[in-house]
Amino acid sequence: MGQTARVSAIAWTASVSLAAWLWLLLCQGFFWRTDVRLPPERDPRAWPSVGVVVPARDEAEVLPASLPSLLAQDYPGRAEVFLVDDGSTDGTGELARELARLRGGLPLTVSSPGEPPAGWTGKLWAVRHGIGLARARDPEYLLLTDADIAHEPDSLRRLVAAAHGGGFDVVSQMARLRVESLWERLVVPAFVYFFAQLYPFRRIGRKGARTAAAAGGCVLLRAETAERARIPDAIRQAVIDDVALARAVKGGGGHVWLGLAERVDSVRPYPRLHDLWRMVSRSAYAQLRHNPLVLLATVAGLALVYLVPPVAVLTGLAAGSTATVVPGALAWLVMTGTYVPMLRYYRQPLWLAPLLPFTAFLYLLMTVDSAVQHYRGRGAAWKGRTYARPDAVAGEEG
Repeated sequence: MGQTARVSAIAWTASVSLAAWLWLLLCQGFFWRTDVRLPPERDPRAWPSVGVVVPARDEAEVLPASLPSLLAQDYPGRAEVFLVDDGSTDGTGELARELARLRGGLPLTVSSPGEPPAGWTGKLWAVRHGIGLARARDPEYLLLTDADIAHEPDSLRRLVAAAHGGGFDVVSQMARLRVESLWERLVVPAFVYFFAQLYPFRRIGRKGARTAAAAGGCVLLRAETAERARIPDAIRQAVIDDVALARAVKGGGGHVWLGLAERVDSVRPYPRLHDLWRMVSRSAYAQLRHNPLVLLATVAGLALVYLVPPVAVLTGLAAGSTATVVPGALAWLVMTGTYVPMLRYYRQPLWLAPLLPFTAFLYLLMTVDSAVQHYRGRGAAWKGRTYARPDAVAGEEG
């Protein structure tokens, strides 16, 4: 009797999971589709000036693969790169100057603002300094891009043309992350998939919609919009600065667009599970606003949506319960089907799709670990800095 009751409970839970997946499939902004790319472009009559701001902290390893791509931008208007050396100890600033000397291209200014004052994250303090340098040239647009992001030669031209053609205040592209090691193949496409599930790209680009997000590796921002929204001062404590930036712009009535990149790539390697674990866990609990109730709800939601289907299938097969196997298998099938487009975008084998529950379990553990580190007083840590403030919002490397 006890075993029958347990199987029956799992069958009901699997049915709830299936209902959740049907809702996600049809009602969550078609998050699983990967066709949200740069909107239609229209070349302006006169190309506006652009200030490119690159915050960089200990980036000597990736800079040779990224900075030359910025300097080589084929942009018809005036553009200048401002690399802000955020207290690096590996010679990042000197390397940037040497790369500019050897490669040429767009003008490069390398500067350092010193350590951030209380109440600022290091990355946003560097961004503030870089925007200040850029504003002295009175640019119409600011491109905020991370030091690990490589751009194809026409990237800036296409971003500006898309912003001009669509009347957007922010045009942001989620750079294609590196997927070479086994762990990158398992974890990275799922990272973007989960992000799109939380922030459906179609909703972000819709005027009047409350959903707001950006991808910090590539954000083209109107300079007047940045000033009106007090960027970055208004989000100076944000650990996940890209989402905070988009919310600030949308809160002021701005129009934001976010989509997947075709010609913008991250060159930062995450070869080991430990590297990916740190990348996710350092800010996962900040994403939940350091709220233990939200953490519990998130863990329960991940378990219901991603873990229950395979558990139901295995339990049902062992117990010979069709009523348990069917809803679990259908939920697992819908889950797998929604993950396929992201795997195709990342050019990965489709046999990885049924393994999404395993990857989701890893993300569940990373999220719990993020909370554990927070309550141990370690907070969100990155490159020698720790942000343990409970009112930090939630971002990218910086």
